[in-house]
Amino acid sequence: MKNGEKIQSQINKLEEKYKNSGQDLSSYLDGLLYQRYLTYWDYIHLDTLLSIQVPRTHFPDEEIFIMYHQITELYFKLILHEQKQIVEDKSQDVQFFIEKVNRTNNYFKALISSFSIMIKGMEREQFLRYRMALLPASGFQSAQYRMIELYATPLEHLVHHSVRDSFSSEDGIEELFEQIYWKKGATDLATGQKTLTLKQFEIRYTPRLLRIANQVKDSTIYHKYLQLPDASKNNEALINALKELDQNANVNWPLMHMGSAYRYLAREGKDVEATGGTNWKEFLPPSFQKVIFFPNLYSEEELETWGKQWVDHIFNPANKEYKEY
Repeated sequence: MKNGEKIQSQINKLEEKYKNSGQDLSSYLDGLLYQRYLTYWDYIHLDTLLSIQVPRTHFPDEEIFIMYHQITELYFKLILHEQKQIVEDKSQDVQFFIEKVNRTNNYFKALISSFSIMIKGMEREQFLRYRMALLPASGFQSAQYRMIELYATPLEHLVHHSVRDSFSSEDGIEELFEQIYWKKGATDLATGQKTLTLKQFEIRYTPRLLRIANQVKDSTIYHKYLQLPDASKNNEALINALKELDQNANVNWPLMHMGSAYRYLAREGKDVEATGGTNWKEFLPPSFQKVIFFPNLYSEEELETWGKQWVDHIFNPANKEYKEY
C-alpha cells in the first residue's frame, strides 16, 4: 500500500470511529492541527515531580529520605496496578495470573534491593536530628501498603496472629479490621493506648480501607487462586510466583525495615524510639507478625517457623551485618 493510500485508509477508519460515537472528525483534526507537540517533561509532569521534595530541616540527607519514600509509594502504586487486574479478571487465564504476580514480584524485588539507600545511604547523626521534625509521621502510615495487603489476602489472614484462630471469614469486615495485625504495632504495649500516629491514620484512611475490604470480599488474589480449575491451581509456576510474593512482601520487605531500624535506632542500653512511636522490635520481625497471604500453599511446619531463620540471622550478635546496624 502506497503512503497516500495508507493515510486515506487511516482517515477513513478515524471517520468511522468518531461517527459511531456521534463525534465530528473534522473538529478533532482541527484540534490536532492546533495543539503543541508533546514533550517528555510535560508528559511525565517532570517539573511538578521535582518540586515536591520539601525538607523540613536544613540537613541534606533529609531530601534523600523524602525521595526514597516517594519512590517507594510509586512502586506501591505499580503493585496495586497489577493486583487490581488480577482481582477484576474473570477469564481464569493462568498465564495472565502468573504474569501479573511476576510483575508484582519484580516491583518488590526492586524495592528490596534498593533499600540499601535507606540503610547505608544516610548519615546516622543527621537522621537522628531531622527525624525530630517529622513527628508523629511514620512509614507505618503508608495506606497503599495496607491496600496491597487487602488485595492480596482476606482480612482473617491479617488478624494479629495471637488471636487469629478466634476469627474466620464468617466474622464481619469491621470486626476483622479492628483486629488487624498492624494496629498492635502502633499501640503502647504497657497501656494499650493507640499512638497519635495510629489515630491519625485511622481517621484518614479507615473508611477507604474498609470500602476496599468490602469490595474484594471473596475476590482477593487468594480467592482468585482458590477459584481456579484444579489444573491451574496445581500450576508450578503460579505456585512458585505466589510463594515468592509471600516471601517478598512478608519476609524480605519487613526484614529490610528491620535492618534500617537497627542501623538508625538500635543502641546499647536503650533503643531510640521510632518517630511514630511504633514498637518496631515487636512489630517488624516476620516471625512475630506471621502474616502469610497464601497459607494453603505451605506445610504446618513452614507456617509455624515462618520467617524465623531470617529473624535469627538479624538478631544474632555474631552476624557481621548486625554489628553494622
